[in-house]
Amino acid sequence: MYLGTKLREITFTNGEKAWAMSPSKYVQESVSNCIKHVKANMSDMFNLPKKAINPFPTDYEPMEDGTPELDAEHASYYQQLIGIMRWMVEIGRIDIDTQVSMLASHVALPRQGHMSAALHIMAYLRDHHNSRMVFDAHEPEIVKSDFKKYDWQEFYRDAKEALPPNMPPARGRAVDLRLYVDSDHAGDKVTRRSRTGYIIYLNSAPIQWLSKKQSTVETSVFGAEFAHDEARNRNC
Repeated sequence: MYLGTKLREITFTNGEKAWAMSPSKYVQESVSNCIKHVKANMSDMFNLPKKAINPFPTDYEPMEDGTPELDAEHASYYQQLIGIMRWMVEIGRIDIDTQVSMLASHVALPRQGHMSAALHIMAYLRDHHNSRMVFDAHEPEIVKSDFKKYDWQEFYRDAKEALPPNMPPARGRAVDLRLYVDSDHAGDKVTRRSRTGYIIYLNSAPIQWLSKKQSTVETSVFGAEFAHDEARNRNC
């Protein structure tokens, strides 16, 4: 075990090996503690759904929630849940990243609906606790013909990458670094701010991921896409 994850070496069908990371044990313990806490302290108001196919209830929008505010005790536990789920995201549960990020925006003034949504995520994790992230070192198969070539000579002329003169020679094999990024437009129905999401792969291994509300309000899809490029460059 390492920081809540179980590391193990796996073997592919071709005989090659790679490391894999599973947060299943941490997720199961967290869900078990949550169920015990809800039954002992919150059963009169909240409970975990018996079935949760998706991380969020259907059509739920945290920013539009107008339910009563939580009291101090329940608000404190809500903040604890957000912290626990944020760590789950860090150790590999990318599937709940966006939902946890949305709920984290309300830790200062959480409402009953936010608590119910947080418990819904815990119910989803109860039913889908088994996951594993594989750090695959294989080089990805990229079909070059899928990407249209453009001539940027008019803009960049004879520009070349600036390399330090005392740069040491490269060692080992080259690696492929890829980033997949996207954004919605005005996803927050109240502030009209968009959301950026990206994931970075080193060869075929995911090494960084993020889902975050943009810091500015953009009036167009193009503006939201431009803002997510800026956020990607700042965080990478």
